[in-house]
Amino acid sequence: MEQITIGFAVCGSFCTHARAVRALEELHAAYGQIVPIVSETTAATDTRFGRAHDLMREMERICGRRVIDTIAKAEPIGPGKLLDVLVICPCTGNTLAKLAAGITDTAVTMAAKAHLRNGKPVVVALATNDALAGSAKNIGALLDKKNLYFVPFRQDDPVGKPTSLVADFDLVAQTVAAALEGRQVQPLLLPPPAK
Repeated sequence: MEQITIGFAVCGSFCTHARAVRALEELHAAYGQIVPIVSETTAATDTRFGRAHDLMREMERICGRRVIDTIAKAEPIGPGKLLDVLVICPCTGNTLAKLAAGITDTAVTMAAKAHLRNGKPVVVALATNDALAGSAKNIGALLDKKNLYFVPFRQDDPVGKPTSLVADFDLVAQTVAAALEGRQVQPLLLPPPAK
């Protein structure tokens, strides 16, 4: 079996970090070789959902290697052809906008730019409260971008947060497998969670 190396990049959306870590564990069990990456904000921000240091240590424990947490550390991903697929989980509205506009000012956006130059897949697990508002145009632009695949998503709270969308993190591994074959998992739009 061919060895697959996955980059797993974590952005803000701190309330989804526990689910992202579960997705990371599932990918590690399936593929083994995972390169952990975090945005600088994620690396430096303690929240009510947990401490940044604890998240990074947990990612390093799972992956067995140091977290990439700066632009300089992420840049070699491209020329070194270090990854077969890059997963951004969670991908915030801020990072979606940067990907859509070609802005490279974080470790995660540098990892994406460096990886995309090799024509390899990027899997986006979005989590943003303004997905059906300010971020909608960026989602639309990225849906049309070559080598970009979305983890299927849904409105997580249509009444309380009517513009919010969150990927189904249980579908990250399935989306990665499909992306490695050049396929988008369908359906992309999932029904809201049962109440």
